Amino acid sequence: MLSLVALQAAAGAVGLGKVGAAIGASLAVIGASMGIGKIGSSAMEAIARQPGAAGDIRTSMIIIAALVEGAALFAIVVCLLASF
Repeated sequence: MLSLVALQAAAGAVGLGKVGAAIGASLAVIGASMGIGKIGSSAMEAIARQPGAAGDIRTSMIIIAALVEGAALFAIVVCLLASF
């Protein structure tokens, strides 16, 4: 109930588009951070299981993390442009 009142107050003062853009940008950041954390966790587990393949796993991890970060940055830019 309180969150609904706060959302209505924010929507009246700022505009519903800006509130939606802020929520979308925050969800993009949360999703990207969870994805990169999962990538790091899985890579460390894979390196622990096969230490000989550490270089290949690390390279793949960095490439995938960069792609996830790029997608998150694109989502944030789209959300910020939608607010104007």
